Amino acid sequence: MNSGGFGRDQSGGTNPRGRGGGFGYVGHRGGGSFGSRQERTAQITRGDTGRNESESQLAGIIGFGNDARHFRTARDTSYGALPERGLGYTPSQTPAFYSRPFNFGGPEAVLPARSIGLNVPTANSSRGMAQTTNPPGFNRGGFSQRDTQFYGPPQVTPIRAPPAQRSAGGYTYRPSHPNEPGPGIFAPNVPAILDARLEDDALQQSLVSRFNTLQLTGDFPYRSNWGTVGTPVKLRANHFALNYQKGQLLWDYSVKIEPAVSVKRIKKRIFALLENSRDFQEFKSHVVHDSAGRLISSVKLPLPDGGIKIPVQFYDEDQDGPPANAKVYNVSVALVNELDTSSLDKHLDGDPSWRNYDPLPIISALNIVVAHHPSRTGIMVGRNRFFFTAPGTSFDLGSGLEAWKGFYSSVRPSFKQLMLNVNVCTTAFYKPGNLAEAMIAFLRGGSGKLNAFVKGVRVETVHLGYKCKKTVKRVGERSPRQEYFNCDEFGGIRISVEQYFSRKYHIELRHPSDLPCVDVGSSPDKPTYLPAEICYITPNQPYRGKLTDEATAGMITHACKPPNINAATIMQQGLPQLGLQSATPLKEFGVTISNQMAVVPGRVLAPPTVTYSHGTVKIDERASWNLRDVKFIRPVPLKNWAVLILRDGGRQDFNGPNDPEFNKVIDGLVVTCRKSGMTPADPKPPVVTCTLPPRDQRVDPTRKAAIEHIRASLGQLRSKPDVVVVMLSGGDKYIYTGLKSLCDLVLDLHTICCHTTKIRKERGQLQYFANIALKLNVKLGGVNHTVDDKSLEWLKQKKTMMFGSDVTHPSPMSLKGTPSIAAVVANVDDSFALYPASLKLQESRKEMITDLSDMVLERLEHYYDVNLCFPDRILFFRDGVSEGQFLSVTKDELPKIKMACLQAAKSKGVPSYHPKVTLCIAGKRHHTRFYPVDNVGADRNGNPRPGTVVDRGVTAIYDFDFFLQAHGGLQGTTRPTHYYVVHDENSFDADLMQQLTNNTSYMFARATRAVSLVPPAYYADLACERGRCYIHELLNAAESGVNVTANTPIGTQPSVQYAGPALPPTSTSPAPPAQANENRVFAEAQRIWGNGVAEGLRKSMFYL
Repeated sequence: MNSGGFGRDQSGGTNPRGRGGGFGYVGHRGGGSFGSRQERTAQITRGDTGRNESESQLAGIIGFGNDARHFRTARDTSYGALPERGLGYTPSQTPAFYSRPFNFGGPEAVLPARSIGLNVPTANSSRGMAQTTNPPGFNRGGFSQRDTQFYGPPQVTPIRAPPAQRSAGGYTYRPSHPNEPGPGIFAPNVPAILDARLEDDALQQSLVSRFNTLQLTGDFPYRSNWGTVGTPVKLRANHFALNYQKGQLLWDYSVKIEPAVSVKRIKKRIFALLENSRDFQEFKSHVVHDSAGRLISSVKLPLPDGGIKIPVQFYDEDQDGPPANAKVYNVSVALVNELDTSSLDKHLDGDPSWRNYDPLPIISALNIVVAHHPSRTGIMVGRNRFFFTAPGTSFDLGSGLEAWKGFYSSVRPSFKQLMLNVNVCTTAFYKPGNLAEAMIAFLRGGSGKLNAFVKGVRVETVHLGYKCKKTVKRVGERSPRQEYFNCDEFGGIRISVEQYFSRKYHIELRHPSDLPCVDVGSSPDKPTYLPAEICYITPNQPYRGKLTDEATAGMITHACKPPNINAATIMQQGLPQLGLQSATPLKEFGVTISNQMAVVPGRVLAPPTVTYSHGTVKIDERASWNLRDVKFIRPVPLKNWAVLILRDGGRQDFNGPNDPEFNKVIDGLVVTCRKSGMTPADPKPPVVTCTLPPRDQRVDPTRKAAIEHIRASLGQLRSKPDVVVVMLSGGDKYIYTGLKSLCDLVLDLHTICCHTTKIRKERGQLQYFANIALKLNVKLGGVNHTVDDKSLEWLKQKKTMMFGSDVTHPSPMSLKGTPSIAAVVANVDDSFALYPASLKLQESRKEMITDLSDMVLERLEHYYDVNLCFPDRILFFRDGVSEGQFLSVTKDELPKIKMACLQAAKSKGVPSYHPKVTLCIAGKRHHTRFYPVDNVGADRNGNPRPGTVVDRGVTAIYDFDFFLQAHGGLQGTTRPTHYYVVHDENSFDADLMQQLTNNTSYMFARATRAVSLVPPAYYADLACERGRCYIHELLNAAESGVNVTANTPIGTQPSVQYAGPALPPTSTSPAPPAQANENRVFAEAQRIWGNGVAEGLRKSMFYL
């Protein structure tokens, strides 16, 4: 998460929740729709359109993020809406949707002037109608022929009506003009009938009353009541009722392959061969499996005690049969368990005595049943995500890639009903064709590294006279003309790859020197080099690397669809392609799935009153407001600030302090700061200009020399400033991350980065200045805004601390052994505005926070130093944990929080300290979406209104959880946040917890709108992102070329220019043991990290 730029703090950039700059793999913090959070990947699977919903920065800076949490490489990321995280000025009246298509990462990601509340006339402003252009994903003229074929005819479009024509909900509808398609309510004319289990309020109340009467015990707090506050609405959810035969028995078998196989493709092929084997035919009609190690049967198989062992001769799909020397695998099948669904019935009914029953074995078995059909008709990517090759479902991304539309499905338990969650997802696939052409297209598309693009791709060659499939292991360091080897076939002479293919196969290469060879050998010690142009990428291969800028923009365009289109896609294509209506396995197991989305009750919570020290603001229907005529609650004067101009060959670079355009920008920024109350002591701050040395990808791919120039330039300042505003030349992530690392770890200096190309544009400049002012004030210890006391009543009744914590992980593109980064933030003031952070490195890809006690202790001691007391209550929000890890949080992290309280008391000489702790997990990586059934619950795009909360129908049966969409979506389909209380000593009821979470969502410091994630968790995510800057070259090793071996100093990059010596080394050193290498990488990360953030910044929100 960051304040702008692709995952950076470049005011007005694009990705407030971006991970580590660029759209990279941000892996999964754990299941759900986002994965472990290793850098949310560019496979954008997660549903609909946004990283979460791509959370936008409205201060002229539309951004994507959470999600890519929200867009990253190609594995497990999805695009959702373009909501929130807007900064500065936002619409006070109905705005234009966009003035033009956004150029994410480019200079034109700005809103029209009227979107900041200025009085700019529009063609129909007198009629109160918003004039819009088509959002990304549509042709300039509206629906393309493919759009119409794929989604069906356009549906009705909501528009703002003149006052006299407005309905009770504030909207009216008109049919979309063929050339003006727009989002709207899904299925507005279909009756929305609540399920009987939800319609019967007495039944619902009896559930929670039983919990209260019996005082249940369990792993998590029980649900004490249902929420009642807010305007009632009905919503469709992308959940479908799943029914099974009462008393149905399922038999669960384990499958073991010998010798062991780790490659998923090979394992899946062995299972397919097993199905076709003679010994398996009698079982085939009533069994399903996961192609990994589990088999489910609807009847008990007649197996001997101990199971059976079936030999399978291996051969590939393109072979007619097993060759004479075919490898034989022995597949053992043995009974593990008998699953009785009657036990699940009691659990679903809310029977208190069955609260601690584990439904996972049956639910996971049903997931295998549901996945049986699509795993054979489509391509399975990750868990429960299926992509299909139907015409019209792919979209050319450039860079040798294409986007595929697919669907996610997962069985979920709810009160008295199993549900099947189905959602749209999108991911990148390789375009089949010539590998050399794909590599050229990839290089043209951005700054990605070839090795990351080709590693692991399956290719086919025909130069041997027959088809041969291979897997590319890596890109070579030399071209076919430069790569030599000893050729016994030609008398032992030294010959180049180019010469060999010319003499042996009479193939004259078209790219003998401008592309590297590719290695398809079985081991690094024995490479087998082939020219890329004789290799052909086989179809149906998902891309798991980092997307180029070109591909990222294309993915956003393709994936970002309004809610009614996504819902229609699920209904019209998802259900049939997943085989949910007529698939044979479902019938065999007695499973039926509804063909209608579930209708659930929801409520729209009222927004709080946002307050400033001077002036009032009006919150609009998108939960946003503007900064006109207001002053910050506690502005900090700019007593000592400076400006650094970076010149890096950009056409829009400022020439220096005497550049008239630069002075105009500084004057405008000063005016904005002064209006907000931040009176600059010097309206003409000191300015230093730094001309960076040119890029040299071979010698200095991470721009270390440029960072040294920056350090020298900052040293020219006569005195150390409080903050430096940096004018970045372009989007070079190595400059940004190097600058942040230098100033945060070494120079102890606040910085705010701005894109020169964006800040100098008059259009959107006010928003940009406002964005900078918001961050300047908070970084220096000021308070921008708050909400009314009534909305924070519970927080202010007693001394309270709000904590947020998060962990970010290395991606598959990182060096093995690269550590994960943990962050903990907590407020130090009673206005709940200032959240300093603690950052720590920890074991690679470990989700539970290792040093949580020390980090919480640091936060508690800071609070004590400011307030001379400890808080009576702690409200702790944990971000990014999958459902399977909830219990680990209470068993591992909660005791560490308690331990920190005891340590804090001891450190400050307090006799005892036992605050009441509530621990709530906030999750965005899920696939639940809500679609309003009518105008009452819908915003202008057909998304739920800001403040929509759902705690019935698709939530936990016994536990205290709810979905809250606090923010307003700008584009696409919004994603709510799932809040799950796993420990509660403060006796929260539903209304109090839901309202408090909604109200504090309006207190995010650098935005003038409600945000989708409660601010402490959001801040923790931002702090993790800042931590990624410090070890950026290790996290992005595949891109930077950084490599680590026992004989190579860390930071040394291999040559990748293919212009080196003609002859390779005569020998290579053996690779070190993997663990030893990982230990060296971790040690290097610790060396770079040093003592962490400098002392002067630690007590501030330096990470914004």
